[in-house]
Amino acid sequence: MKISVLTSSRADYSIYLPLLKELRQDDFFQLDLIVFGTHLSQEHGFTIQNIINDNFNISLKIETMPLGDAAIDISKSIGDTITKFSEVWKNDKSNLIIALGDRFEMFAACIAALPFGKKIAHIHGGETTLGAIDDSLRHSITLMSQIHFVTTDIYAKKINELKGGENGIHDVGALSIDNLKNLSLLTIEEFKEKFNIDLSIPTILITFHPETIDFEKNGNHIREIINSLNSVEGFQFVFTMPNADTMGKVVRDVILDYVNKTVNTIAVESFGTLGYLSCMKHCAFLLGNTSSGFVEASFFPKYVINLGERQKGRIRTSNIKQCIINKESILNAINEYPQFDPTQKIDIYGEGNTAKKIVTVLKNI
Repeated sequence: MKISVLTSSRADYSIYLPLLKELRQDDFFQLDLIVFGTHLSQEHGFTIQNIINDNFNISLKIETMPLGDAAIDISKSIGDTITKFSEVWKNDKSNLIIALGDRFEMFAACIAALPFGKKIAHIHGGETTLGAIDDSLRHSITLMSQIHFVTTDIYAKKINELKGGENGIHDVGALSIDNLKNLSLLTIEEFKEKFNIDLSIPTILITFHPETIDFEKNGNHIREIINSLNSVEGFQFVFTMPNADTMGKVVRDVILDYVNKTVNTIAVESFGTLGYLSCMKHCAFLLGNTSSGFVEASFFPKYVINLGERQKGRIRTSNIKQCIINKESILNAINEYPQFDPTQKIDIYGEGNTAKKIVTVLKNI
């Protein structure tokens, strides 16, 4: 089976990783990666290098980054990506395309395949994020796909409603749990040697992506978060940088300005899979609005302060504190951290064998 995997960002590649390893080691599959989006952006860490370092076969590299972060830039980028992928699918001989998630560039690559009758398998469908245009994009990819690998039975039921039937829906758990079960995460000492960050200091891991529905509020949002952090003592702050979304540069610039002026504050473009998960393991808690605060953080579990509306609609497990983007609310949520019970067990996303389940399904198609 010839499979083309679409990867457009550090985030989806990190999730894909255990599946890519399973596919590569099985002679039944011919695995090719089509790399685009922020992977090819120097500003976003040129994360295609992670794929090269992992020795996966890259069949195509496609420049699709928007020229800016205004709404018109994102819209033009969607159109440009569709145009470029129309040429890709015209010549493509794969039996199956695998797409993950809900990014606008992932949507563009998939809709370009639609007229060609390409078969698509979608990972992480059925989820809801009401504070981002990703919600519409994710459901659109679901409707364009024939095979669905979902992380919980709740999301399987959602796709059943969208598609009007159960055919092709497989509740396999989350690939991120495979990563966490099988990777040897870095120790505090190894992490410090690799990234020059000392996680023996109590650390808040912060990732804030722009909300792309009411995107004009993002400048105020990030400034309110920074204003809150100015009143927090006893922690160092480690920021991972935002996605290439509408008004992402505004968020990025405010963070970098704060880091440049503040001690015990660090900004990292991309840790890579191992580095990010290791940082999550050793940090005190997470603050922001990243989907990793819902899936990966549940594994340890870690206390998560989820800010704003971007992830509204996802399953909120007992480790997650929902918080409006307001200084008083954020500080109250931080003050509740000492009451968090890190021994609780949260296992709604599977047992760490998702990649093997997906491979079994693919072989039985």
